[in-house]
Amino acid sequence: MGAQGIPEEGWRVKRKLIAAIGVAGMLFSVAACGGDDGDGGKKAGVDGYAGQTLTVWVMDGSSPDQWQKDLTAEFEKKTKAKVKFEVQQWNGIQQKLTTALSEENPPDVFEIGNTQTPAYAKTGGLADLADLKSEIGGEWTESLNESSVFEGKQYAAPWYFANRVVLYNKKVWADAGLKDTPKTRDEFYAALKTIGAKTDAEPIYLPGQNWYHFVGLVVGEGGELVKKDGDKYVSNLDDPKVAKAAETYKKFQALSKAPKDKDEATPQQGEVFAKGNVGAFIGMGWEAGIAIEANPAIEKEIGYFTIPGATADKPEGVFLGGSNLAVAAGSQKQELAKEFLKLALSDKYEGQLAKLNGVIPNKESLQGNLKGNAPAEAAAPAAAVGGTTPLIPEWAAVENDPNPVKTYLTAVLNGKSPAAAAKQVEGEFNKRLAQQQ
Repeated sequence: MGAQGIPEEGWRVKRKLIAAIGVAGMLFSVAACGGDDGDGGKKAGVDGYAGQTLTVWVMDGSSPDQWQKDLTAEFEKKTKAKVKFEVQQWNGIQQKLTTALSEENPPDVFEIGNTQTPAYAKTGGLADLADLKSEIGGEWTESLNESSVFEGKQYAAPWYFANRVVLYNKKVWADAGLKDTPKTRDEFYAALKTIGAKTDAEPIYLPGQNWYHFVGLVVGEGGELVKKDGDKYVSNLDDPKVAKAAETYKKFQALSKAPKDKDEATPQQGEVFAKGNVGAFIGMGWEAGIAIEANPAIEKEIGYFTIPGATADKPEGVFLGGSNLAVAAGSQKQELAKEFLKLALSDKYEGQLAKLNGVIPNKESLQGNLKGNAPAEAAAPAAAVGGTTPLIPEWAAVENDPNPVKTYLTAVLNGKSPAAAAKQVEGEFNKRLAQQQ
């Protein structure tokens, strides 16, 4: 998923919700894959790749019809080959993709969640794209490209991304006498305190287990959730940088009435915000759609701003959820697949995707395509300083319920020191990291 910051599956569902209720420009997603027969491994001759068909898997909701139509026309004109997009559903995709990559005719090109990429790279399912990176990836945003690299090799290409922002109630802020949005973490905290002092509203709705926001805080501190111990990975929750992130989380959560042992989906924080008596919450842009569905009148009151960091010149660290594009190691059309990626990831089509879907493109120079899309404009500045959960195959088991990172957060919020909370979950955390992949 990506990673996930809410898993891609959630992004897909909520994107459709937003589209259905007509909230323009707030589409966020993450997605997909491709394969066919033929000999695309050979360089094109005079007739290009005539007679060949490239299969491309994309996830439901990730590539707009217009984007597919325009890209297909240019690709087929350039290569003389055909392209077949096959839309996949998130439910069950990992098993489906794993099976497909082991077969004789895998999809040639496919979308893959950014945090899922290392696992597929480790098993040998992805082609090395070092030459593609050299040719077209010189300006890819480093933080967005990290998930495409495994053990020093480029196994995918960054496609599109999204991260959390602050969604706030303009009326509540005005009632508190607040005229500007904060630019630093201290200003943000002070604004929330003012809301608490001057209005009857809950300053911020921040459930105790909004752990993807916590991951962002850890990234902002330069911390890591795991560390290497010999030849294995173990918990790094006892690191002072992680502890500092936890203390920041605790400081802001103390201004909230949200439960300390629930996440942002229990209940949906957008539904809580919809009632109109919450100053702000930290979430994905599409969560505004949940609020609007529950209370259409609140749409005019919703504003967005980048989560402020310790200093005004650098936003808060954020979890980057998104999708990469990869080529199957078993594809017989790898050269043709790379021709497709050169077009799909070009400024023209990367920019078009950003504009149509409101997602963050793989180059900072293309962020102008987000102009007019308020949640995307608020999210974009933090992309360059964002990060993900640990990009190791062993990480996947950690996220299974009950997630020990969530348990850690609740323990800290209930009064344990970060060190004691880290000790409490260390055994379970390490047990999961040691599971065979």
